Amino acid sequence: MNDINLSENLVRLRHAKKLTQEQLADFLGVTKASVSKWETRQSLPDILLLPRLAAFYGVTVDELIGYEPQLSREQIQKLYSELAAGFASRPFDEAVKKTRLLINRYYSCYPFLLQVGILYLNHLDLAEKEQRCEILNEISALCTHIADSCTSADICADAATLKAMTDLQLGKIREVIDSLEPVSDPKRISNSSGSVLIQAYMLSGQKEKALDMCQISMYLGLLTLIGSSVQYLSAAVGELSDCEETIRRTDRLIEAYQLELLHPNSAAQFYYQSALVYAYHECFDAAAERLLKYEKTVRHLLSEDNLKLHGDSYFDRIDKWIEALELGSAPPRNIRAVARSSWEILEEPLFEPLKQNPAFKKILGSLKKEYSRYE
Repeated sequence: MNDINLSENLVRLRHAKKLTQEQLADFLGVTKASVSKWETRQSLPDILLLPRLAAFYGVTVDELIGYEPQLSREQIQKLYSELAAGFASRPFDEAVKKTRLLINRYYSCYPFLLQVGILYLNHLDLAEKEQRCEILNEISALCTHIADSCTSADICADAATLKAMTDLQLGKIREVIDSLEPVSDPKRISNSSGSVLIQAYMLSGQKEKALDMCQISMYLGLLTLIGSSVQYLSAAVGELSDCEETIRRTDRLIEAYQLELLHPNSAAQFYYQSALVYAYHECFDAAAERLLKYEKTVRHLLSEDNLKLHGDSYFDRIDKWIEALELGSAPPRNIRAVARSSWEILEEPLFEPLKQNPAFKKILGSLKKEYSRYE
């Protein structure tokens, strides 16, 4: 992740071999002055000498010059965190400029490029409307580059999903359906691979692995169910009775699994979407009640510990798995960006009749106050 460090590396490697500049110069057939200039950044060795220098020191040319085309998971996590902080604190154009420089530097590091696409998508709401199409097209192009060049099936599959999410916002509906329908069929046997693996662990006597996999599967299934409930409320918004039954059932699920503490972001999204349903049907008192639950959950979310992914006393086997994720337990958005969007989305036109409601005013004021803590 460092810049080119040829001069420093030449000094370090020569000292490690306990050589003088003159001895190295004799081996290469150059003058001692030339070696001195290389090591003090006054000049660079001829490009044809680099393979000889690398072979002499037993390193690759990339290692010799200090170039790292691939990043470790820890380096990707660090860069993502720094870039996310930049999007939250600097003008959007500046944050994008820095991100593009890193894209160019690590254009063959496909795990990093995938996380850049996710980073862009997670901060798209910070862009001006006319910029959003440009950023979405950039994400799509990154995903295409990954699909064309990367040999990892997992990374390519994630890139395909990210591209579909991007194309959906670009209005390429038919393309999204054509790309996802074949791989999203619930009847596909591949969708049962997790349960088959759990059975295999149990039959082979690997009880601990089976328990770990069960908890991970339950945790992901829970988040998927809550996310699907949010989407169901959006799709069925005109059917109040169906929506209210979904709200009742999902509320019980959130309470049973203490989701406001375990994964407050999912709970907050559900409360917000249910408030939209009630506002759509002009049930404004009910909408205000849902927004109170939303505000309470967001306030809990807006702490460094709760913004991170984590388990709890029941899901006590998932923390190790979380740490092994590409970003580990780190949140996909900087806390300042989360705090900002938490009140900005209350500007939704459906909530316009609530603007004079005392409870709504209190909620909005509370979330704006939370945001001011991070300015």
